[in-house]
Amino acid sequence: MNAIQVLVPDEARKIAAGEVIDRPASLVREFIDNAIDAGAVNIDVSIEQGGIACTEVSDDGGGMSRDDIALCCLTHATSKIRSLADLDRLSTLGFRGEALAAAAAVARLEIVSSTDGTKAWRLLAGPACGDTSPETYRPEPARRTRGSSVRAKNLFDTMPARKRFLKREGSEAGLCKQTFIDKALPFPNISFRFLQDGKLKLFLPAIDGSGATAQFKKRFAAAVMDGGDERFLHEIAASGKDFSVKIVIGGPELYRNDRRGQYIFANGRRINDFSLMQALEYGSQGCFPNGLHPVGAIFLEVDPSRADFNIHPAKREARFADSSAIHHEISSALRSFFRHLNLNRQPPPLRQEAFSFEASGRGGGDFRGRPEAGGAELERILGGEYDFTPPLGCGRDGGLLDPEDSDDSPAGCGAAAEVSSLRYAGHVFGLFILVEDGERLYIIDQHAAHERILYDRFLSEPIARQDLLVPITFLTESGADDDFLASHKEELAKLGVIVEGGQGSWRVEALPALWRLGDGETVDAILGLRAAGESIAERWAATLACHGAVRDGDYLDGETALALAEAALALPIQRCPHGRPILTEIRRNELFRAVHRSS
Repeated sequence: MNAIQVLVPDEARKIAAGEVIDRPASLVREFIDNAIDAGAVNIDVSIEQGGIACTEVSDDGGGMSRDDIALCCLTHATSKIRSLADLDRLSTLGFRGEALAAAAAVARLEIVSSTDGTKAWRLLAGPACGDTSPETYRPEPARRTRGSSVRAKNLFDTMPARKRFLKREGSEAGLCKQTFIDKALPFPNISFRFLQDGKLKLFLPAIDGSGATAQFKKRFAAAVMDGGDERFLHEIAASGKDFSVKIVIGGPELYRNDRRGQYIFANGRRINDFSLMQALEYGSQGCFPNGLHPVGAIFLEVDPSRADFNIHPAKREARFADSSAIHHEISSALRSFFRHLNLNRQPPPLRQEAFSFEASGRGGGDFRGRPEAGGAELERILGGEYDFTPPLGCGRDGGLLDPEDSDDSPAGCGAAAEVSSLRYAGHVFGLFILVEDGERLYIIDQHAAHERILYDRFLSEPIARQDLLVPITFLTESGADDDFLASHKEELAKLGVIVEGGQGSWRVEALPALWRLGDGETVDAILGLRAAGESIAERWAATLACHGAVRDGDYLDGETALALAEAALALPIQRCPHGRPILTEIRRNELFRAVHRSS
């Protein structure tokens, strides 16, 4: 017997099917894709025993004729493309013609379809239905309204080895529901229902697209946040050559400890794309502190000729001709949005009521919300640049001064002039400044407040530079580091950093005048800017501000502390560069309620 043998067709089909159908959720994904491509307005998904016993998707789309239903389960039978050239202008979710054939290889498949509601046809296919050749696929008359129903039963019954690797029924059901959500999010104009073991688990009615309704935001709130409060979500738009994008993003009060609340869609498909996920993170940098991550979704629509979705069997990945331009537009739109949002936010109240949104099917974790005072909606957010006037108590380099030695007056401190009734009430824990203003008590983080003042200063004025008597020499570990330093020398110089050299050997000849780090930390900080993308100036300003600001435990006399408090209350954005609120407030009546006092 020869060492190399040609597999019999039935075995080959089962093995190949594993690339497309590896669990019940794959059936949900492929069947919904076909329903959407058929123009369905209503789509119902029903699973039993985690989808292993039965997975069914019904729709009211265009349906199939007798001749079409007889061919639909054959390998590479498709209505989506006719030639290789059609891949350059794909406008459908499915196109390879593998889904139904793969499902028929690993499950008992039943399809009922009608194009007009008067005549319908039923087809049985699968391991128990004989050979998968056109002669054995003989549709029989049936009854149903316009559209199609596709039911896959007893998944992997003829493949015990693969069935053993399925998860418990509850876990498989969760994956099916998450796939259902992934498919529903980019199509808010379609109504979706998800039933599990005969019980309705999720209903997402179609959202009217007329007028100025934020369709994606409403669908995101209904699907991902289980109908959570839309006030914490915002919908923004951006566009470029051959592409447009809608972004649903949660404000700073909505966050997760991981990135599982982030979704990336391209032309209706959910994909794994590091660059677009990075753009979402970069655009929201400085608004989510301490390792927290934003919640949101990117809905990208790109000219099909500028994208390739044919690089993954399940279409989970894509390649874009203009990925850098798309990245830039998304991160820029988000940065602009968050800057304008923060300009209109008030400091958060001291007594926060934490709550969570449990989104099913994400494998654990929850969303956290913390209501904040204020919080203007996007349509009321004002644009434009702002000039940050040096606040009372701050010198020209951003350092703290004693108020008696300062030439500045309260009238030159912007909003600080309106807070003349402030009274210094003390310090607590070596970190928080307490100031009283009428009916309010402000609690101010001295480090975060001074950090924000310095940050704004470094971004609005040239950074003073100091030449080094002894340059810092260092070796780079990769060509990428060399390319970064060589291409950003001018930008680094504007940030107070002079670097010279090349081909793996460099030296730092000047640094900002307030720089305090050692040689090794300095080199790490400079090379670390490579990961900042387009936000090099912001990242460097945040680093400078963090190391230049007063520290926890640093002593401030009463007058200096009051000056810093006035400056903090005058800030246009009352968050530190890393996203933490710099102050909070508690009102007199709240304190009275806390101790059960009436007056």
